[in-house]
Amino acid sequence: MMATDTVRIGLLGSGFVADFYMQGLDNVNHQQVVVNYSRSKERAADLAAKWSVPEFTDDLQAMVDRDDLDLYLIALPNFVHEEVAIRLAEAGKAMVCTKPLGRHADEAQRMLDAVEKAGVFNGYAETEVFAPAVVKAREQIEAGAIGEVLWVRSREAHGGPHAEHFWNPELSGGGALNDMGCHCIEAARYFFGKDVKITRVIAWGGTLSHPDKTSAEDNAIMIMEFENGRVAHAELSWSARGGLDLRNEVHGTDGCIFTDVTRSTPIDTFSLHGAGYLVEKAEAETGWTFPLPEEAFTYGYQAEMRHFVDCIRTGETPRETFHDGWVVNVLMDAAYKAMDEAQWIDVSY
Repeated sequence: MMATDTVRIGLLGSGFVADFYMQGLDNVNHQQVVVNYSRSKERAADLAAKWSVPEFTDDLQAMVDRDDLDLYLIALPNFVHEEVAIRLAEAGKAMVCTKPLGRHADEAQRMLDAVEKAGVFNGYAETEVFAPAVVKAREQIEAGAIGEVLWVRSREAHGGPHAEHFWNPELSGGGALNDMGCHCIEAARYFFGKDVKITRVIAWGGTLSHPDKTSAEDNAIMIMEFENGRVAHAELSWSARGGLDLRNEVHGTDGCIFTDVTRSTPIDTFSLHGAGYLVEKAEAETGWTFPLPEEAFTYGYQAEMRHFVDCIRTGETPRETFHDGWVVNVLMDAAYKAMDEAQWIDVSY
């Protein structure tokens, strides 16, 4: 147990994910975000003003050198995860990193090696396995509600990324698979149980909608075969209209579970004039719309932030660590190889 009851947090990043982290943390006890770092001092100031964060800075080393922070949240673009995580590890700092851990498995491996060598707390912020609907599905699986899990299908889709760097595979690590496949992979591991290993994968990817914006795939399908012969498949798309489409199906020997948190919302609205923000990546405000209340709760941001804060306070190991992030990167690398070679690729981790 910590000597102090309040976990003091340094937030690294001031964009889309950082804002969702702040929404999640807003409903978590025993924590305070005391400083925000951004590569843009103006954006750091904006986030600090919006969320009443006492301090902000564009000096990364000054953030790393502080001795009054209990936890660092990495909410930065993919291409700086490795550098920042290694600097924090070498300074002996506890950290949580957003998805994907690295752009590729080699980056993730170096990040994992760094935190293990330093012996520091590390968490992998994979929202999908903290989403209330997904957690409830896992509870039902553990209770035997659907028998043995046979097949998992997950879909993550929207009309395209919100930030420019996502379109550049050199900066992001890939396209739609890299952006959203990490969620589906970890959901499959969560539903089947992490003790059941994935042994091979096959995948397809194509640039169907945005050849003018990216050389990466904007649509992908990935199939994962587990060591027990059962399968999971993931559908990823930057071509889906109407806002974020987030679904899971879990089929078992004695039943099935469906989750759909963005297309089956508890509110249906028809408007001639629009009513402002509705849901992540919504493309229209008029006509029939399906607003999503409490996105930070629904997507899992609040639950994962509460979990990491509680783990810091109690000294427990999080249920999602850099090791899990590395496994996801290994599987995505294999999927990209499968795309190139049009064949099954064996994996081990």
